Amino acid sequence: MIDFLTLNALYVVLICALIIWAGIAFYLLRVDRKISQLERRLNRYTESKKS
Repeated sequence: MIDFLTLNALYVVLICALIIWAGIAFYLLRVDRKISQLERRLNRYTESKKS
């Protein structure tokens, strides 16, 4: 296993970068979903205040 990591260091770096980018994408999707929920709640609240 150590031989693979030392001979293919580029692949190790690429895998680490892919994991980091996947984590960032997952985080952004979660934040977007929460913001969408808050926008819907705010719209419902403002509509109820207008009535």
